[in-house]
Amino acid sequence: MGIARERYEALRGVRSQFLDVARAASHLTLPYLVKYDSDYTETHKRLITPWQSVGAKCVTNLAAKLMLSVLPPQTTFFKLQIRDDKLGEEMDPTIRSELDLSFSKIERMIMDYVNGQNDRVVIHAAFKHLIVGGNALLFMGKEGMKNYPLNRYVANRDGDGNIIELVTKELIARNVLAADLPVGFFKDKINPVSNDTAGVMNSTNDEGVEVYTYVRMNKQRTQWIWHQEVFDQIIPGSRSTAPKDASPWIVLRYNVVDGEDYGRGRVEEFMGDFRSLEALTKAITEGSAAAAKVVFLVSPSSTTKPQTIADAGNGAIVQGRPDDVGVIQVGKTADFKTAYEMIGQLTQRLQEAFMILNVRQSERTTAEEVRLTQLELEQSLGGLFSLMTTEFLVPYLKRTMLVLQRTGQLPKIPKDMVRPQVVAGINAIGRGQDFQSLTGFITTIAQTMGPEAIQKYIDGSEYIMRLAAAQGIDVLNLIKTQQQLQAENQQNLQQQEQLEMTKQAGELARAPMNDPSKNPALNTQLQDESANEAPAQEEGAA
Repeated sequence: MGIARERYEALRGVRSQFLDVARAASHLTLPYLVKYDSDYTETHKRLITPWQSVGAKCVTNLAAKLMLSVLPPQTTFFKLQIRDDKLGEEMDPTIRSELDLSFSKIERMIMDYVNGQNDRVVIHAAFKHLIVGGNALLFMGKEGMKNYPLNRYVANRDGDGNIIELVTKELIARNVLAADLPVGFFKDKINPVSNDTAGVMNSTNDEGVEVYTYVRMNKQRTQWIWHQEVFDQIIPGSRSTAPKDASPWIVLRYNVVDGEDYGRGRVEEFMGDFRSLEALTKAITEGSAAAAKVVFLVSPSSTTKPQTIADAGNGAIVQGRPDDVGVIQVGKTADFKTAYEMIGQLTQRLQEAFMILNVRQSERTTAEEVRLTQLELEQSLGGLFSLMTTEFLVPYLKRTMLVLQRTGQLPKIPKDMVRPQVVAGINAIGRGQDFQSLTGFITTIAQTMGPEAIQKYIDGSEYIMRLAAAQGIDVLNLIKTQQQLQAENQQNLQQQEQLEMTKQAGELARAPMNDPSKNPALNTQLQDESANEAPAQEEGAA
């Protein structure tokens, strides 16, 4: 027996009790989430659906709200921060605004990559598994993200709750594996799934064979190593490694219980209400069908013939006595009313627990809506969003950044100088909180100290740069640089000087010294000039 299949069989016993609860919860909400092993091999099997749809609505609604909070549209869930202890020692504090703008650009690059992948679809499915079964496994591969349900993997944790060992089990068609395996690999191999010999297997190219993936930490606890096995043999080229803090394997739990390797789901917490609602809905449905059935009874000793009543049309006239014919009625109206009231109470409790009552009214998602949703998640679900930050967002962000840096799509970021930070909790996520803090700060100054204090104490250009960084706006060729501002100020000064000189010349021309009526010397000079010009005019006239 190969080491992967051996470890899988050894860890199955611990998983069994959690898997049974997950299947029961899936049966009451979304039956297709957690299946039995036989469901993967049997074809054309009818899917058993619950009698009520409240469970499905609860799960899908909560998963959508989790998705909105964890990976909100049109914004980032993280920000790159420079370490404050490095400011002033290794770099000039005055360049912080320029660094924030650069970090904002890198953030947009990462989010553009995330939005271009299928991650949101897979993560949304994983959240459904978390709510129902309490566990999910994500793998960030080269071809995209993949979700493993609880019945497809086993996990082993240390005393601190950290993953130290993973084994996944998949059914892959033989013809798909043949491209990565040596020629004749399947010869004389017995399929553990169907117990067929090689001759039978060779006749069915699409038959599923078991493929195990064994993931573990190395002895030094510095990196992850894994490989794949089929028929207890390692698949050539399947060995791989990853750094300890940037693993592509992300194991998620909904509720963490100390000492347990697996989590517990939200549905498990309200399993009693779901089962009661399922039983009452089934009883009401079957009782209503029975009550809707109309059956006529004819007395055995009566002269009225039953066939006459059966053959009579609407409005027909037949011979008989009314007392001979009766109708069976189900006298359960009071019982139905009680059941309906109980169903209403159970539905209301479940809707409140899964946050269905708060209907979204806006046409587009806003930062305030995201913030309120996060606040609601924190208050109603007991810190679930904080747990998602630790076990999902941080590993997801680090792995994404590592992939982008390895492919050259993202510049190298010095870890000792800059650190990515996921902004979680009841506050708005990403740099949206910085925007609210900046605007609130300016508003407080204006209200407490007056508008003139803003001009006196606040650097306008620095404030504009920080606002742009907070909203993730690319300021290239948008905001004027200090050189441009200095050149414009110099030009404005020159223009003001020219205007001042022109104004002074005009005022000089309009001064009293240039007015003959107010300057006697100038008046005498003008009279002498006129007298000298008079004889010349007379000679010309003669």
